[in-house]
Amino acid sequence: FVQQTKWSLQLMTQRALEAESNVEKLKQEISILQGELESSKEENENLKAGQTTDLGAVKHNIDFALQNLHKIITGANWSIRQLTLGVESLHFVAEVLESTGKISEVEAEKD
Repeated sequence: FVQQTKWSLQLMTQRALEAESNVEKLKQEISILQGELESSKEENENLKAGQTTDLGAVKHNIDFALQNLHKIITGANWSIRQLTLGVESLHFVAEVLESTGKISEVEAEKD
């Protein structure tokens, strides 16, 4: 009975040592995982901050593009006005030439 008790005690001691060893390994693993979790959280925050920066850059680029687009529109409007004025001038010149032609015809008929 004493030997069986010793054997049971040794078996329980061995199991307890294995359990303690497993607990230590799990504690180390938990510590590593917590470190990785903190690192991931920090990286996530950095990525979020980077996205904000990227969105800021996108907004800046859009504003810059809009400014240039407004300049182009203004230039196009000016060009259209110049073309319209040029067309009006050509119409005026054509009317003057027609009038001159009619005057020439009338003077030729008089002669």
